Amino acid sequence: MTIEWWLTYLLTTSILSLSPGSGAINTMSTGISHGYRGAIASISGLQVGLAAHIVLVGIGLGALFSQSLMAFEILKWAGAAYLVWLGIQQWRSRGGLDLQTVAKAMPRRRLFKRAVLVNLTNPKSIVFLAALFPQFIIPHQPQAVQYLVLGTTTVVVDILVMTGYATLATHIAGWIKGPKQMTLLNRIFGGMFMAVGALLASARRIA
Repeated sequence: MTIEWWLTYLLTTSILSLSPGSGAINTMSTGISHGYRGAIASISGLQVGLAAHIVLVGIGLGALFSQSLMAFEILKWAGAAYLVWLGIQQWRSRGGLDLQTVAKAMPRRRLFKRAVLVNLTNPKSIVFLAALFPQFIIPHQPQAVQYLVLGTTTVVVDILVMTGYATLATHIAGWIKGPKQMTLLNRIFGGMFMAVGALLASARRIA
């Protein structure tokens, strides 16, 4: 893999990571409600889910999965239902921003697990990776090394982008002065979770 080819992939995966999705919404929501440390736990969980998809694609299951309509539909509806459920929970949250109280109510381990599920139940991620990776793999060069480079690049870029979202979220949290503002933000993010869940439910398998 040449440096030019890698830079092209770097640009591609950066654009994809910057595009608002369930991971970005989850990171910003967690950053506002649980602070920067909570967001870091959430980001770590997202990367575990992303890494699992990368491994599946690397060993060939991604391509197999992208051709299985039943598998795609099952995971699609599970992911959509989970995001809608998160949205409802977020929408119903009320009150001021007391980070210490919230942290006790939802420990970072639970935030980590929730984020893992957010990425794992997103079939668009694994199907897209299965479609994207082969475009940057040079057949006559060692494929395992190339998959490792692409996978590592994907994870590192996503960590940086999600950290940026988390930083933005913590700054937004500093502007919240009372329960009315927090309730409004909860409903905004809850609505976004439900909207992404609805979009996921309407997604079609890549042909």
